[in-house]
Amino acid sequence: MGFDITITLLVLILAFLALVFDIWTPDAILMTAVGVVTAAGVISLEQAVRQFGNTTILALGTLYIVAASLRNSGALDYASEFILGKGSQNIRKILFRMTPGVSIYSGFLNNTPIVAMGIPAIRRWARKYNVSSSKLLIPLSYAAILGGMCTLIGTSTNLIAHGLLQSNNLAGFSFFELAWLGVPCAIIGLIYIIIFSPKLTPDRSDIRDEEEAQRKSLVELEITEEAALVGETVEEANLQQLPGFQLVRINRHDNEIAPVPEDEKLRVGDHLFYAPQKGFLDLAPDLTDYPGLRLAFKPPRDIKRDEKKNRELHQVVVKEGSRLVGSTVEEAKLLDRFGAAVTGVRRGEKRIRENLGDFVLRPGDVLLLDTKRGFQQAHEDSQDFYLTSEAGGEAPSSNSGKDPKNDLGKDLYVSLFVLAGIITSVTAGIFHIALAGILGVAVLLAFNVIEPGDAKESIDWTVLIVIGAALGLGKAMEVSGAAELIGNGMLSITSDYGPRIILTGLVLVTALLTETITNNGAIALMFPIALSVAQSQGFDPRAFIASITLVSSMALLTPIGYQTNLMVYGPGNYKFTDFFKVGFPLAITLWIIVIILAPIIWPL
Repeated sequence: MGFDITITLLVLILAFLALVFDIWTPDAILMTAVGVVTAAGVISLEQAVRQFGNTTILALGTLYIVAASLRNSGALDYASEFILGKGSQNIRKILFRMTPGVSIYSGFLNNTPIVAMGIPAIRRWARKYNVSSSKLLIPLSYAAILGGMCTLIGTSTNLIAHGLLQSNNLAGFSFFELAWLGVPCAIIGLIYIIIFSPKLTPDRSDIRDEEEAQRKSLVELEITEEAALVGETVEEANLQQLPGFQLVRINRHDNEIAPVPEDEKLRVGDHLFYAPQKGFLDLAPDLTDYPGLRLAFKPPRDIKRDEKKNRELHQVVVKEGSRLVGSTVEEAKLLDRFGAAVTGVRRGEKRIRENLGDFVLRPGDVLLLDTKRGFQQAHEDSQDFYLTSEAGGEAPSSNSGKDPKNDLGKDLYVSLFVLAGIITSVTAGIFHIALAGILGVAVLLAFNVIEPGDAKESIDWTVLIVIGAALGLGKAMEVSGAAELIGNGMLSITSDYGPRIILTGLVLVTALLTETITNNGAIALMFPIALSVAQSQGFDPRAFIASITLVSSMALLTPIGYQTNLMVYGPGNYKFTDFFKVGFPLAITLWIIVIILAPIIWPL
């Protein structure tokens, strides 16, 4: 093996391990990997940078803006009301109404905003009709994944494969070409979800019910006239945390201060509310060092008393690539960045009971936030987290969300017109997907459907960086000969058994990668391998490329394999194993369908 192959394979192995063990964020890992292979001379700096100018990245960025305009215009809210309909206790009937509509929407919009909008809508609906939301949220994610496989713009993996085909002087996918295989997979998948998932998904209480119960255990302290700390700030008095307790708000007469700024000055009569940590639920704080601060010997206030109009309770899910990942709750400084006090953290189905200030955040963690009003409008498109609470927050009396039926106006119609125009122009071959997206965004800006600042904020830049870096690694594999080496290794194992077994090998390796290093990384790394295998055997590569493209989106086995799974993980009160229990039979079924149908649709 030459130097280029050796260094490329070594970098790939180290990057793979770093992604599996979550050492850094995916964008940091892949950018570092590209930097190393570039510095080693495997690819030139120009070749590395060129990947970030790929038309796929441009197209995906514009589609984020189109999706944001549809969400802001109320289109997704209106759809959720229509899809969920009236209440029913029959989970299969609910899924029959819900999942096909989710899949159809996900075929024409990025599935992330579909799920982001669906989570609070489903939880609100489930609570209203006394249905367990844990029976619906995994199906929501899976239905969005299935729908995304059916069109060119349904998911970023389809666009990446499309761009890679074109960069290798092959015809890209037409708008509905993947539907020949994606639609059968989606139909079988939806049938499975509707019939079998009600028996496989857990029946757990909504985490909001648990958190509201937890809020009732808040410890209330009162500042008396004898307190030496009167006039000091919260930070000077060292009251942000007491041993085993976290300050979440201050009641001052009829006013509430939540979140509590560090420079808030304390006054006589202030009531301080603390959330107990693990091991302190039945204890009172030690006030020995705080003369004049006394335990208020009255029962905890009813939660409804705290639902003031200037405060909201929100839940957010930490994103992959977030600035919060790897920092403790204290280091994250959510109060300074977002004006939000952390009142609780959940990882999977478990509420974190340890000292929150020292807790290190990971992707998928659910943060329970006490915020000022307007938090959702200000941070709905945050690069750091997905907002999964309802409009106006989680307070049960909050009814600030708009009725989508009364919001059908110009913005909605322009947004729908732009989406239809993009689909039509790309399907008819009039414009390239990237150019169609740019023109569509121009129309949205011209009609003031979305502001330029909001448009920029709606783009998930981390995803675009991951794609560009993954494409750079794919280029290094191609140039160095690593892709050919890996392909020949696979052929030595499978070639004696025919093309379907070769395809089976590609499918299984892609499935493993997509569950461990993200769907975008999987398609970027597997593309040069699949192309090398097809060319060395004299096959038309289209069946292989279409297969690995769709399988890259079939991340059904873990909550970390795909971002929509990560989004429902905490809000659904799920365990890590719930995804494998529901997703493994479905994944096996879909892999078999791909292996059988792909060579028929695209003959080898």
